[in-house]
Amino acid sequence: MALTHEPTAPYHSAQDALRVLETVARRATGVTDAEIARQTGLGTQRLTSLLRMLRREGYVEQTTDGSYVTGAALSRLGAAAGHEQALHEKLQNTLDQLRDSVGAAIYISRYIDGEVHVTQCAESLAAPAVHEWVDFRSSAHASAVGKSLLGQLDLNGRRDHLARHRMARLTSRTITSEKVLLSRLAAHPPTVPVLDLQEYAVGTVCAAVPITAGSSVGCLALSLPVEHAYRLRQAADRLNKGAAPVLLSLAI
Repeated sequence: MALTHEPTAPYHSAQDALRVLETVARRATGVTDAEIARQTGLGTQRLTSLLRMLRREGYVEQTTDGSYVTGAALSRLGAAAGHEQALHEKLQNTLDQLRDSVGAAIYISRYIDGEVHVTQCAESLAAPAVHEWVDFRSSAHASAVGKSLLGQLDLNGRRDHLARHRMARLTSRTITSEKVLLSRLAAHPPTVPVLDLQEYAVGTVCAAVPITAGSSVGCLALSLPVEHAYRLRQAADRLNKGAAPVLLSLAI
C-alpha cells in the first residue's frame, strides 16, 4: 500500500518541534531560546510559538534563569517501559483539551491492516460522540474519518478497500458510486479538512484532518450535532491547528 499524502502544516510544525526538542535534550543543564534559534535556524516568532506549545504539552520546562530543559512528559514517553500506556494517556489528555477548546467530540483513527479503527475518543455531555449505528470499518465511504484515511492511500489501496466493503446508502446524502467517491478523493487537497455533512448519520456533521506519521495512516476528527453545523468549518480549522501536538506525541 503506497501513500499519496503531502505534508500538512501540522506535520511541519511537529517536525520543527522535534528539532527544538532534540536541541534541548542535548543540553542537560538547559539551553536559551537564542541558542535554540541559532541551532535550529527557526525564526523568533516561529520558535516562540513552538516553545509555548512544548511547554503546554509538558515536553519542555523553563528554569528560573529562563533557559529550557526537557519536561516530565518527554521523559515518560521516551522511556522504553510503559511507552504505550504513556502515549495513550498523553494522547487522551490532548484530545480532552481539544474537545474543550473546539467544543466537539474528538477522535483519533488509524488505518491498520486494511481496516478503519477509531482508537481513542474524547467526548462529554456537552460534546457527545456520534452513535456508531453502522460499524466504522464498513462505512469509510460515508464518514469524514474514512474518507480522510482513504484519501491518504494510493488508488490501488482505495480500490482494494472499496472492493471489500460495499458502499451502502446510509442516508440520502451518502455517496454510493465508487467512481464519484474516487474522483472526489483524488481532487481533495490534503491540507483541507474532509467533511461529512450527514452522510454517515442524519443529525451529525463531521470533519477530519490527516495525522500521518511515517508509513502509518491516521487522522484526527470531530463530530457535531447538525444544529451546530454552522460551526463546522471553524471547528475543523481549529482541529487542524491542534493536530501538531498529536503528531508530535506519535513521533516521539
